[in-house]
Amino acid sequence: MITLVTADRAAQAAGLRLRGALHPAPQDLAPAGTGTVLLLGPDEPGFWPVFATSPEYADGLPDPLDRWSKRVLGVLAKGWGGTAIFPSDGPPYPPFVRWAESSGQAWPSPVRLLVQEQAGLFISYRGAVALPQRLDLPPRRQRPCTTCATPCVTACPVGALGAGQDYDVAACRAHLRSNEGAACMAGCLVRRACPVGQDFRRDPAQSAFHMAAFLEE
Repeated sequence: MITLVTADRAAQAAGLRLRGALHPAPQDLAPAGTGTVLLLGPDEPGFWPVFATSPEYADGLPDPLDRWSKRVLGVLAKGWGGTAIFPSDGPPYPPFVRWAESSGQAWPSPVRLLVQEQAGLFISYRGAVALPQRLDLPPRRQRPCTTCATPCVTACPVGALGAGQDYDVAACRAHLRSNEGAACMAGCLVRRACPVGQDFRRDPAQSAFHMAAFLEE
């Protein structure tokens, strides 16, 4: 019988971890018949070696990380008797932000990015698994930002992210393309400033991979 503990162990063996779970309400827009939604994200800081040695990373085809996620989560979902769901499914796209907030493990941060209780501002979800059964859930946590000095608010060198403001994508991309953007290419300074995610730092090569993909969008 699957539990959150056994699901997390199976995910960890594949390079992922359970980053939240919820019993979806109608407003959560989960697939019909879903009892529990499991949210799965990278197992940091050891995720990059797992992905970088995968066939998807080496084959030179587009979207290697999305293809890796669909293969790995597809296997997990099949073993659990569930259905794999991915952020790229759509339109309409699955409401991953809504699910994350409904899980009681992630919240809007002062810079509007999600902050998660283990990953901090480095939280990302490679996918979700919709299960028909209702699993026992952990207690809801408290948003960490209420007792934090919020260094994220002033960490962006060009002010692309700040307190309560919309993300200035153009300013961020321009900075990343400049000589002064090298430090951010090795990992977003705003995300790195979050005290909650200090043990969740990404490999610099992983950050460069994500930033390069962001600049190509």
